[in-house]
Amino acid sequence: MGEKWVICPVCGGKTRVRLREDTVLINFPLFCPKCKCENIISAEHLRVKVQKTVHTSV
Repeated sequence: MGEKWVICPVCGGKTRVRLREDTVLINFPLFCPKCKCENIISAEHLRVKVQKTVHTSV
């Protein structure tokens, strides 16, 4: 079964979320620890689609 790490669409850094082939995400809040951005994503069959990007100030 294939797996891959989710890459941040803003900075290209590796996030802490890993997808498998059978993973389905809908409106998932993905946080990037490197650039501190939150992205709303959907994923299915190892394909990630960005719904919305929110830049957060920490």
